[in-house]
Amino acid sequence: MLAWIQRLLALAWLAALLGLPARAVLQGAGLLPALGWAAVVLGAHALWLALTVAMAALANRGDASPRASWRQWLQAWWGEVLTAPRVFFWRQPFRTHAEPDRPDLGAPGQPGVVLLHGFFCNRALWNPWMARLRAERIAFVAPSLEPVFGSIDDAVPLLEAAVQRLERATGVAPLIVAHSMGGLVTRAWLRQAQADGRVRAVLTIGTPHGGTALARLAMSENGRQMQRGGGWLATLSAAEPAERAARFHCIFGHCDNIVFPASTAVLPGAAEVLHLPATAHVDLVDHPASWALAKRLLQS
Repeated sequence: MLAWIQRLLALAWLAALLGLPARAVLQGAGLLPALGWAAVVLGAHALWLALTVAMAALANRGDASPRASWRQWLQAWWGEVLTAPRVFFWRQPFRTHAEPDRPDLGAPGQPGVVLLHGFFCNRALWNPWMARLRAERIAFVAPSLEPVFGSIDDAVPLLEAAVQRLERATGVAPLIVAHSMGGLVTRAWLRQAQADGRVRAVLTIGTPHGGTALARLAMSENGRQMQRGGGWLATLSAAEPAERAARFHCIFGHCDNIVFPASTAVLPGAAEVLHLPATAHVDLVDHPASWALAKRLLQS
């Protein structure tokens, strides 16, 4: 479903990019107004990202995370400006199944990887990861979590099915790598299935373990569940044994423009915490350090 939503958004964006300048030219407005309309369309997402960066910078004042300089914020913003269109207007709408699941790769006893995306994303977020896993003959399964705007708990059966596929294929517990909301799906699955022994480790990347201030603007059920101090997160945390956090390795960034304050992306008691400076929310996924940590967890 999400792919179709994002296809419509991508096509609407393309229609505006081509149509508004063309209309200006046909109405005799001249070249400069036409270029102005093109700049407005091209810059709309950059403006939205700048707004989220400003919100994150304000929220991070006084946070325990390392202080980001204005150059680091600018670097993170520009990186996301370049990344977001590729992910949301190309990869996810039109390349959802470019990399099919490969639970059959690798030798028996070699652990595989479950890849979980976050809010308003689908499995194609992981296309670069899936290509690398396929090249290195590491088994993987990447479900698209549905319903798009439903409860986080509703995605738990999809994670259970993905884990079962890798368990049957490899005979061992998989590594779970989860971006953003996908980390909360993993925690909900561990709670519901009491599945601590069925996972090698959990690597979360920009997951709002403590919620995010941006969720105050959320209108969907899963968005509201990620509010700081919200009931869903409180219930989840209360049901977790203290030792479970030691299975988690958390990657976070002080320039994350979606999960902020930045320290909310760290699960208290996690076995390892890795900070990636000058990197915004989606860019955390394809950062070389994220891949390197996943590979180390597979080999340890």
